Amino acid sequence: MTAESLTLLLGDAQPEVISSLSLEYVQVVVQVTAGPNLYDPTGDEVQFAFVNGSAYPANWYTGSWTTNLQGSYIAECLVGPAGTITLAPAIWTVWVKITDDPEIPVRTAGTVTIT
Repeated sequence: MTAESLTLLLGDAQPEVISSLSLEYVQVVVQVTAGPNLYDPTGDEVQFAFVNGSAYPANWYTGSWTTNLQGSYIAECLVGPAGTITLAPAIWTVWVKITDDPEIPVRTAGTVTIT
């Protein structure tokens, strides 16, 4: 990326509720602009953290990129048994970190409830 500042908008994590028995992607729509232009973030490393409570993330988990039929960029992390992370039943704040050059934005993206 150039030295232009990135503007990052995140949607809320989807799905909002997942069974602890389920293996599913938690997905976050990501829109990035650099100046007046849209920016494709899929070449950047994306990581997720899941925090129960108001603490800051201590552990980060590798995410991946996909797109939807509308062409939106979606960061995702596989959650559940045999996934990237298995979460206990609780309400978890979803954090997303995108490593670009030189910026590394870290933002919350809503919550996911594990039942």
